[in-house]
Amino acid sequence: MADRTVAELKQKIAQAREVIAHLMDKAAFNGAEAHRALEYFGSDMFDRDFLPWPHTEEGLRPEELNAANDD
Repeated sequence: MADRTVAELKQKIAQAREVIAHLMDKAAFNGAEAHRALEYFGSDMFDRDFLPWPHTEEGLRPEELNAANDD
């Protein structure tokens, strides 16, 4: 069961990476954060602090951030 769960999670991550790439293409969005997401979801690493915004207990919520500084 655990092997199946791991395999399914790896497939789900691969799907997430494909969705991100597709959305980048359709939106003509080619910023640094998008590439960072592709690299992250294409690797085996896990980063607890991957999300680019502070956690709720840290104050700002994602919709409150200014994304204008994206490359």
